[in-house]
Amino acid sequence: MICAYIGIGSNLDDPQTHVVQAIEDLNTITDTLVRSHSPLYSSAALGPKQPDYTNAVVCIDTDLPAQNLLSALQVIEAKHGRQRTVRWGPRTLDLDILLYGDEIISSANLTIPHDQLKKRNFVLYPLYDLTPKLTLPCGTSIGTLVAQCPSAGLSKL
Repeated sequence: MICAYIGIGSNLDDPQTHVVQAIEDLNTITDTLVRSHSPLYSSAALGPKQPDYTNAVVCIDTDLPAQNLLSALQVIEAKHGRQRTVRWGPRTLDLDILLYGDEIISSANLTIPHDQLKKRNFVLYPLYDLTPKLTLPCGTSIGTLVAQCPSAGLSKL
């Protein structure tokens, strides 16, 4: 089993409900088990003017290859009514593979570690809550990244 971390975000149609349901939905993925999840956070949106997000990070164990896991996450997003119309636009659900074991993957549709992981407080702080001793594949500790990333606009729910 591979330990993977999934970032969850929603800012439309009752975001907290979408995030909580998505955590449950992750357990429906074949050969995948949710181990733990962070507290929920509220964060300011990065894209065009839109509502704040509800975010969390989930630790899963999975036997799926990373590409298959991505496909399963996209099925869950679609179940929640996700539409991909505007980059960084509002969404009912966004599921991102943040880390997949110690693997480094770069393909046309998947980059692991997630390419914005080190810059986004709404990912770093919940990830730190889950695993404060985590070291990324590049050798940088999550604690170092959190210390370098202001928490402005972020609050625990």
